[in-house]
Amino acid sequence: MEISPDAIVLWEAGIFKINATILFTWLIMGILVIGSWLVTRKITSALTMSKGQNMLEVVVGGVMDQIKEVSQQDPRPYLPFIGSLFLFIITSNVLAIVPGFQPPTGSLSTTAALALCVFLAVPIFGVRKQGWRGYLRQYIQPTPIMLPFNIIGELSRTLALAVRLFGNVMSGALIAAILLAIAPLFFPILLQALGLLTGVIQAYIFSILAMVYIASATRAHSGREEDQSKHEAGKGEREA
Repeated sequence: MEISPDAIVLWEAGIFKINATILFTWLIMGILVIGSWLVTRKITSALTMSKGQNMLEVVVGGVMDQIKEVSQQDPRPYLPFIGSLFLFIITSNVLAIVPGFQPPTGSLSTTAALALCVFLAVPIFGVRKQGWRGYLRQYIQPTPIMLPFNIIGELSRTLALAVRLFGNVMSGALIAAILLAIAPLFFPILLQALGLLTGVIQAYIFSILAMVYIASATRAHSGREEDQSKHEAGKGEREA
């Protein structure tokens, strides 16, 4: 019984090898690319639309609503990144019910890569919104003494993202394998249903946490803009 899909080597030649993590990661990427192409190739603004476009609009609208609720900002700049994270993770977790499929999110290397993407996205969005000075100023707030603690916080939350997703997916697969050996007729069915629900929740939590971290790096600028706008509005009223 393999705990991680990294341990399942499908092909090896010298230092090069393809394991289950690589194979199923590319499979999910192919499914998402082909699926998005099939849904969007005949996209229309008419009142009557295909079921695929209708489902796509529900998903995109739901993701945008969540981004806006978390960040209190225009969700469009963040939709491609957060939406891609959510779709990849939820597809990986949902396909775990297919016999023989090994979810890449059960590999620490995959979850670490996803967490690293979030780690890099936070300063990218932060700098784009606030500029270098505005973003770096956050690390010495409310006092310069907090600089090392803020840096440690950035690194620790990246590690927490990776380990949380990996631990939940890996433990679910491991428990399912154990119960399959003990009671192959009943428990695995219930556990697969529970695992499906857990996989959807984990995709949601990961995406929401990613947006929370990004919002924390961009909201300060928005707050200053709002304060400045209020100040200017108040000044205009006094002058009038």
